[in-house]
Parts: sequence; structure tokens; C-alpha cells
Amino acid sequence: MHPKRGSLLSLLFILSFAVIFLYSYHYHSSLHFSHSQNPNPNPNPNPQRFTITIKLLTFDRIDSLRRCLRSLSAADYGGDRVNLHVFVDHFRAIDPANGSALLDRKLEESRRILDLVDGFSWPHGEKLVHYRTANVGLQAQWLEAWWPKSDDDFAFVVEDDLELSPLYYKFLKELILKYYYDRSNYSPLIYGASLQRPRFVAGKHGNKLWLDSETHLFLYQMVGTWGQLLFPRPWKEFRLWYDVHKAKGIKPILQGMVTTGWYKKMGDRIWTPWFIKYIHSRGYYNIYTHFLHERALSISYRDAGVNYGKTAGPDSKLLDKNSIDFDLWELQPLKNLKWYDFCFREVHLGRIVRRYEELESVLRSFKEQKTIILVSLYRTVQRIARNLICHLERVGLQNFILISDDSEFLIDLAQRGYSVIDAKLLISSIGSDKSNGFEHFDMNLMKEIWVKANVVKKILELGYNLWVLDWNIIPISNPLLELPDPSYDFFAAKDVGLMYMKSSPSSLKVWVADFISNVAAVGKSLLGSNSISLEQKNFLYFATKALEDKGDVRLWQLDESSIGVRLGDDALNLSALDSRKMLFWSPGMSLTSVQRELENLDMWLIDGDSSCVAVFCHQ
Repeated sequence: MHPKRGSLLSLLFILSFAVIFLYSYHYHSSLHFSHSQNPNPNPNPNPQRFTITIKLLTFDRIDSLRRCLRSLSAADYGGDRVNLHVFVDHFRAIDPANGSALLDRKLEESRRILDLVDGFSWPHGEKLVHYRTANVGLQAQWLEAWWPKSDDDFAFVVEDDLELSPLYYKFLKELILKYYYDRSNYSPLIYGASLQRPRFVAGKHGNKLWLDSETHLFLYQMVGTWGQLLFPRPWKEFRLWYDVHKAKGIKPILQGMVTTGWYKKMGDRIWTPWFIKYIHSRGYYNIYTHFLHERALSISYRDAGVNYGKTAGPDSKLLDKNSIDFDLWELQPLKNLKWYDFCFREVHLGRIVRRYEELESVLRSFKEQKTIILVSLYRTVQRIARNLICHLERVGLQNFILISDDSEFLIDLAQRGYSVIDAKLLISSIGSDKSNGFEHFDMNLMKEIWVKANVVKKILELGYNLWVLDWNIIPISNPLLELPDPSYDFFAAKDVGLMYMKSSPSSLKVWVADFISNVAAVGKSLLGSNSISLEQKNFLYFATKALEDKGDVRLWQLDESSIGVRLGDDALNLSALDSRKMLFWSPGMSLTSVQRELENLDMWLIDGDSSCVAVFCHQ
């Protein structure tokens, strides 16, 4: 007997399909994000080459400067060469006609400061003094203090009202060796380390800054200006970023941050709002120490100056060898450290589902959540996707997982703490033996449906309820919708791209392997008839039709007008949005028109850096 021609074609298709997926898995597996897999920025990292330069910024506080210099000199440098660069800002311009006595006093203060610095002995390396010809302020003092000469060049920036522990340098050196030069503990997301005691949450309505007694190191997005170690490459990136934004007149406004209020009050007298905006755009983090009893390796006396109208006194107690009651030198592996955003919410980086069995661990990271939101980013562009993510955060939704076949984009999102499903990789672990019948239609759509249907099955089996929504829907409130009758297992708005599925014994009996094949069959039938619109050409439409065809399913059809309002309606305005739950639009609407309409409604939350225009903290 000879095999039938149709059987040979089917066999060839399945074999070709398998080869494509195996190649895809092999190629894209190299893209997975992991702290240990990111290459060091230095192509030939050599801890013997690294240098640290102390950048001491001073103005007119001679007593503070003397105390700071004394503490720096008393530190243990272990015989290393450490350079000291002192930047002395000039006093502000004074008209001699209006105050010759004041002018004479300021000139004398400057001479005394210069005499102090000139007479200060620094045996550990080069001492360089930069005395400015005019007053530039604290922002320029910071920004112009350093340009790294290599990827092995580090700066430790100190303002003059600080006092350093004798242990500070040895600790910084150990941090650099561990988290910069050790490939297994390196992350490109770390821009430096602060030695000040953590005591400030920059995000409005953020969580209380609390850490358990066993935590001595953690990562936090906020920059610390009271003893900040800067890594070379992120600082170079920041300076170039700053140049572009400053030249274009872009202000460092980041809504939802306490520091934005500082900028509005003080303007360019301070530099931190610029750096914070940059950190937010990149998703970078800073290493912090946490020592009990309000101790730190660097303390600020908060002397009167730009940041304080009058002296407030030391913020912490200085840690030295006589007060250590723990192992200061035991630095945990990077994978064991906790990461926190500007709201001091713990962030779980690198949550990428690549294999079917990895989905459970990502779901468990949502802790108390019993309902998951699966957000599809198929067939859209990054700026639309990022705007949707900003809206999810704005309404306080954190229990969402993003699914797409754009591996590179998903890696970036995972680096920012979002949970993602890489469909290109996941489909290889699911298998494709039941996806036959779609090969003559849209191969990418077939893979999308196959992945989503299996992900839904797994989530329901693990006991989670599930919302599935497409990229063309923006939630306006939390929760997404009030379900009209909780006794139903499925709620669908198939023409919008929205579905809710309850994990229950009856829904688990419905959403099985045979049902997934039925969804594929429905898609084949509808696509073959050429009677389907672009809005209907998606997984949720096919799944809803399959549920309807099954007949014995508790399915509630949601009316479009009951769930939200359509973008582009003539009567659409902000007051109409206030009373609705969602805003949606046709997938066929041009993306330029979508962005324009959203901007008109103040619903476009993306800035020029493709980041959210605000930090959204929710208690």
C-alpha cells in the first residue's frame, strides 16, 4: 500500500513545524534575562586595574570640610592608591557697591578654605584642587566632577558635611569586586552603591521603608547623595542623556515623586531630579546597606546649605570596627538580594516564562492574588504596549502577565520587573501535535492561539481565575469589571477582546485538550469562509465561538456598552470615561490615530524616553 498524498503533506508539515520551533528555541534561548548571564561591560574585566577617585564637593562650610577631610584621611585604604579631587565652588557674585564688607568676608572665607585644602596631606594618591572662577551651584558640582576614563574607573562622591567610617573604603572595594567584577554577581542594571542609611521613599503614597534585621544589603532605585559610589558606564549614559534633554528644554518632571516637588521649588540648584528621571527611564538600581540601630558607613550632619536652611545634625550613627556586631564582609550573592522600586515595592526581575512548567512559579510570585490578568501584546508596537502597562499601574493592577512573541521586548520588560511569557519559546515546550489544520491559513495566528489556549488551561488548573484582554483595551478602574452573575464560569465580549474565566470544576471540564483543538477548528472555519472582520480575527473571538458551539457552558455575553466606551466616538470625553470601566478601540485603527486620540483625552502616559510619565504608588 502507498501512503495517501494528503498524509504525506501532513507529515511534511508537522516535520517542518517541528524544525522551525526547535530552531526558534535554540536561537532565542540565548536571549533569556538572568543576572548571571549578562556580560560585564568591560570586555577584559581585571580587578587589578580598577581605581577609585574621591570627589569631594565643597563651598563655604570650612568646619564641615575639615571634619570630612579628617574622616577620609583616617580610613583604611590597605595600601591602595586612591586619588582625592576637591571641587571648591566660588561664592556668589556680590556687587562691591552694595556690600564691600560682605565681599571682603567672602574672599577671606575662600582663602581659608583653599589654605585648608592646600595644607591637607593626602598620602594615598594624587590630590587635585579645582577652584572655580564663578559660582556654579550643587548641580554643576556633581555633574562636572567626573567623566570616567575607562570601565575600571569609579568615583565616590562626597559632600563636605559628611563623615566617613574608617571602614568605608574597604567595604566599597569589596562591593566592586563582588557586584561588578564577579560575572556571576554582575547586573547591568546596577549603577552604584550608597553608604548612607536608607530612610526615604521617594514615591508619593509609597510603602514604609522596612527591612528585616537579617538584611544588610538590598537594591533600591533611589540615588543616595550622602556617600554615593558611581559605576562608570551608567554615569556616562546619564551625562549623555542629560545633555540631550537639557538641550531640548525637557524638564525632569516625574509625576508621583516627592523629588519633583523639590525641582519645582529649587529648579536647577539640585541635580537629583535629573538623575532620578534617568534611572526611571532605564530601570536602574542602587546598592544600599542596612545596619541596625541607625548605623551607616557615611553620615550627614545636614549642615545649613542648599538642602537645609539650618543645621539639622547627624542623621545616623557612624559604624566602626568597635560597633560591629555582625559580619560586615559577608556579601550575599546577587540572586539572594531583594530589589525595590521608587515606591519601595519589592520587584521580581527576570520573570520570563519560557517553558510550560515555569508558569506555576511565576504565578506563585503574585502571592495572595487569586485572579490573574493575561495581557496580549501580539500585533502591536512597543509605544502602545508601554502606554497600556502604564495604565495598568495607574489603576493599581499588579497581578498581570504580558504575553507576546517579541523576545527582545519581553526581556526589557522582565528587566523592569514585569512578568512575561515568551510565546516563541513556550510553544516548543507545549508541543504542536494538536495544532494541525491551520497550516493553510495564518501560521503566526495559529501559534498565538495554540499558546494562549494552553496558557489559559494551565492557569485554570492551578486554581487561578483569569482575565484575558488584548492590547486595544485600557482599564480605567480597578477592579476591571463587576461581574453580573458570579455563578457563571465564562464572561466574554468577543468583539472587544475581553474574557473572564473562573477556575471551577465545571470550567476545568470545559477547557481541556479537545476544547483547545475545537478553538483551532473554529478559527480554521471562520478564516476559510472569508467572512471574518479584523476585529474578530483573534484568539478570544475564536474561543468564545467555541464555547457557544459547545452549548452546555455557563457563558455570559457582555455587551460592549456595559464594559466601556469606544475610542473615536464623537461624544467621547473625559466625563464619559469617568463613569466607565474601560476604553477600547478597533485593532484596525491606525496606531497614529490611537495615540492622537489618547493624547486628546490625557490618556497617553508615555514620555520621550518611552517610560511612564509618572510613578504610581498604591498602598
